[in-house]
Amino acid sequence: MILPPSTLGMLGGGQLGRFFTAAAHELGYRVWVLDPDPHSPAGRIAERHLIAGYDDYRALDELAEGCAAVSTEFENVPAGTLDYLAKFIVVHPSPTAVSICQNRIAEKTFLHRHRLPHGEFIAVRCEQDLREADNRLFPGILKVARLGYDGKGQAVVYGRDEAMIAYQQLKGEHCVLERKLELDLEVSVVLARDESGALACYPAVENSHRKGILDVSTIPARTSPALRERAAELAGTIARQLAYVGTLAVEFFVVGGDLLVNEIAPRPHNSGHLSLDACVSSQFEQQVRALCGLPLGEARAHSAATMVNLLGDLWYDSGADAASHPYREPDWSSLLAVPGLKLHLYGKHHARPGRKMGHFTVLDDDAQRARAAAMAARAAIGIGDVG
Repeated sequence: MILPPSTLGMLGGGQLGRFFTAAAHELGYRVWVLDPDPHSPAGRIAERHLIAGYDDYRALDELAEGCAAVSTEFENVPAGTLDYLAKFIVVHPSPTAVSICQNRIAEKTFLHRHRLPHGEFIAVRCEQDLREADNRLFPGILKVARLGYDGKGQAVVYGRDEAMIAYQQLKGEHCVLERKLELDLEVSVVLARDESGALACYPAVENSHRKGILDVSTIPARTSPALRERAAELAGTIARQLAYVGTLAVEFFVVGGDLLVNEIAPRPHNSGHLSLDACVSSQFEQQVRALCGLPLGEARAHSAATMVNLLGDLWYDSGADAASHPYREPDWSSLLAVPGLKLHLYGKHHARPGRKMGHFTVLDDDAQRARAAAMAARAAIGIGDVG
């Protein structure tokens, strides 16, 4: 058990690292952040910010010497970095778990091997794989195996010729081709698992996306209790099969009333931000607790809630004067006037269209009222129709 006031390390300085740092501070820990961005949101509030790449072994040695344990805020930290740090200090999640989740081919193969429900797919390592693909996979979605997120690095393809062109545009990167599915809805489950195997599972969240980026999340998900329970069971099975320690998210498609695993995120998740305000313990507190060997907190939701992402588009005028005055701070008064609304801004140095700059969550005893108030606030701040 690693107790306060020990120093913890965080690989990655974005908003997930910032929330981890804040949660660690509340529990009495110090935090060092390693991130190459000198303006990283987490680095700005940590005790120390090591401005270096994730393959800078001098910086990794400093982190190992100064910290009792290290975690990560995103899955694309090189597995070799985690392997190296694990020789000296506690590292959670494990390099093995992260390496599976950071590559879609490895992730889909893991799901298939453990007979977990998933959509049809093939691994695409060369053009010949597409030439030999079963016709049932079209229309499909071609996704890069590594570094794709928020809709990046993927293309909808309606036939083999389109798939070949898309693959060439992706410059021969290894990919997966997934059959395009007609979705009832999308849900996710965030959970925490400790070294003893104990699980703390948050309520299933219903998600909707806009331009490939998470837009709105709601708890409880508007589906049957049985489906929500099944999603939690599947997420727990995945965590156990990965021997996972830390906070984990599993995204699901609901197709014809059945659950299919879409992706596994070996870290806190955007859809889990609801836990900051609506649950007894946040997903970030759980990440700290699991990393340090503390008992997990309670994941129970004490309120219904709807969360809305705030993207960098809000900082740019879309009216006639956009060319002369293209960038301005949004007027937050419309959000701050809403009772039960919690605003979280991430402190990022500069807004860009599509960049996650913050979120807000509306709480209520009634799920329908919470969602209605959140959608009204979403419209008032100037966000367009749900995608």
